[in-house]
Amino acid sequence: MAYLELNNIYKTYGKGENEPEVLSNINLSIEEGEFVAIVGFTGSGKTTLVNLINGLITPTKGEVLFKGEPVMGTSHERGVIFQNYSLLPWLTVGQNVYMAVKEAFPKKSKAELHAIVADYVEMVSLTPAINKRPKELSGGMRQRVSVARALAMKPEMIIMDEPLGALDALTRGNLQDEILNIWGGKDKRTALLITNDVDEGIYMADRIIPLRPGPNATLGLSLKLILNALEIKRK
Repeated sequence: MAYLELNNIYKTYGKGENEPEVLSNINLSIEEGEFVAIVGFTGSGKTTLVNLINGLITPTKGEVLFKGEPVMGTSHERGVIFQNYSLLPWLTVGQNVYMAVKEAFPKKSKAELHAIVADYVEMVSLTPAINKRPKELSGGMRQRVSVARALAMKPEMIIMDEPLGALDALTRGNLQDEILNIWGGKDKRTALLITNDVDEGIYMADRIIPLRPGPNATLGLSLKLILNALEIKRK
């Protein structure tokens, strides 16, 4: 049984004649421990796909299954790193991360929660800014807080919606490596990266799937399947 399954997914918005079909006949199967990248152009429906997987919206047709069960709303098991920062402006860096960690681990003591927060804030190189609020941070720093918050919850699956696009090249490279270290650690996670950067997909994932431009956007063949097809053709 696949860890994540999207079966015959269609998604439309609006009604009647003004009901464009954003996603059409989306079928995807991701195994536990796999790192998959979906690469598509801006406006092709990538964020809609992420929101369906995370349970923020429901498909017009079809079903999304996580560990064999229908996705019915959000869950701590699926951690999302969004394209935008989604930070609470009245909380500091540490408090934004702490709020998520406390929700994910309600039985841990305050000391344990603060230790988790400190570790992940350090991971994204924001310890000197741990007591600053989002308005005091650059756009790249805010995105690093978003990354730390999602990873600190230690989700079973990491879902990333173009999470590193606002970062400088050095920080982006460092966080790519950190995400890969977490994905491939002793408690190996399952990961899905949505990106418009082909190089990032090639570097981070072990399977790449193109999202064909919409309307009626749909998934193409994965890179592994293409390579297998080429090998068969050569023979």
